Amino acid sequence: MTIERVRTGSSWEEAIGFARAVAAGDRVLVAGTMPLVDGVLQGEGDPYEQTKTAFGNALAALTPFGLGATDVLRTRMYLTHARDVDAVGRAHHELFGAAPPAATLVVVSGFLDSRVLVEVELEAFKQPS
Repeated sequence: MTIERVRTGSSWEEAIGFARAVAAGDRVLVAGTMPLVDGVLQGEGDPYEQTKTAFGNALAALTPFGLGATDVLRTRMYLTHARDVDAVGRAHHELFGAAPPAATLVVVSGFLDSRVLVEVELEAFKQPS
């Protein structure tokens, strides 16, 4: 089995030593992804916008493998506040409602950047060529 790794050049990837996405066989795993664009937090204070941005970043990590939202099997959403469930769920539904993946939503105590309200992960399926 071939393993492929994609890195985006984020400072976190370098400092911690991880790849944004790893493909092994027919599975592609995307690491925890925050709502950052060029290192700048997007949607400060807005869980809906943060979710859309974080999933946008995670879905972009699938692009090198020729995959998109309909190929996603599982999502995980980590929130800092239970009050944000509806906003995060709405963003998730807009992105994945046409081909719903298995999903997990967990409330956590916080992230490295306290302004981050949402972090996401996903797993996708790569059809054999």
